[in-house]
Amino acid sequence: MKRKKKKWVRRIVWLVVLALLGCGFYFIGLPMLQKSVTTTYDTYTATRGSISNNLSFSGSFALKNAETLSASSSGTVRSVYVAAGDRVKSGDRLVRLSTGETVKASMDGTVNTLEVAAGDEVSTGQQLCQVADFSTLSVSIRVDEYDIGEVSVGQACTVTATSQEKSFESEIASINYVSQSTGNVAYYTATADVAVSEGIYPGMQATITIPKASVEDVVILKMDALSFDKTNQAYVWMKDEGEYLKQVSVELGMDNESYVEIKSGLKEGDTVYVEAKEEETSGGIMSLFGGMQRNQFNQERGTRGTNQGNWGGPGGTTGGNGSNGSTRSGGNGGTGGAPGGGNQR
Repeated sequence: MKRKKKKWVRRIVWLVVLALLGCGFYFIGLPMLQKSVTTTYDTYTATRGSISNNLSFSGSFALKNAETLSASSSGTVRSVYVAAGDRVKSGDRLVRLSTGETVKASMDGTVNTLEVAAGDEVSTGQQLCQVADFSTLSVSIRVDEYDIGEVSVGQACTVTATSQEKSFESEIASINYVSQSTGNVAYYTATADVAVSEGIYPGMQATITIPKASVEDVVILKMDALSFDKTNQAYVWMKDEGEYLKQVSVELGMDNESYVEIKSGLKEGDTVYVEAKEEETSGGIMSLFGGMQRNQFNQERGTRGTNQGNWGGPGGTTGGNGSNGSTRSGGNGGTGGAPGGGNQR
């Protein structure tokens, strides 16, 4: 009887022990074996620099001054005083006809084409030569109805020859306010006259850049580092003394497509963090000893952008694009989502 009682006691003890082990594994060991979370952060550093906003339009170089000279009556070409490519001044002789007519240049320029030679027979109105001024060209651009209010005659601009990567300072010489419509958008023609260097010819593609506003020697931060709350208040994530991430509100100033001015909330050299990704992986037995979550930090990637366009906060929407033939630089960003307040490890 005593033996049977001892057996039952041992069985009960073993059942209790097994039950305790099972509960411990279910509530502690199993979650650790199932998964671990790895959160990776990108880091960005506030620096000091300059930001400028510009309007940019595409066009092409064209002749501003040129003349085509023709015979006023039929006859024979007696003398040709120039060759194609020669530089001439106003009043220089170009061609003499048997009728006694001497054709002269009425402007300074270059003999672009020469259509006749000595001894040739010509008829009334036949083209003899063309003189063109290649030192001063014009560039015409189309400005849509959204940007025309920011463009005016006499406004300073920079004209860049795309293929040659050469830039020339100029100003808007004229604006035709009689619009030409494409679809539902009205366009206006603005023209700039440009004193160019050798190697720039009519037909080459050009870009006209009109400065709007700029700030210099200010604290700037890459836009990718920003987050926005429900009220569109910008903030960043920074580490506190305990190495926890905290939310810090920042006041924004001027921006372009890549960087934004930080008026308050950050100083030069401050580092901010943006969650790049969060991965769940099988924990394995090492999770029992390694803990549930690890943080990794990546250094800032990328450089200052050049492509012009609009931007949005992380997780948000982007602003509208510029019109055809033009590019808006520094558009307003959309609201974006980031984790709410509170500290994160």
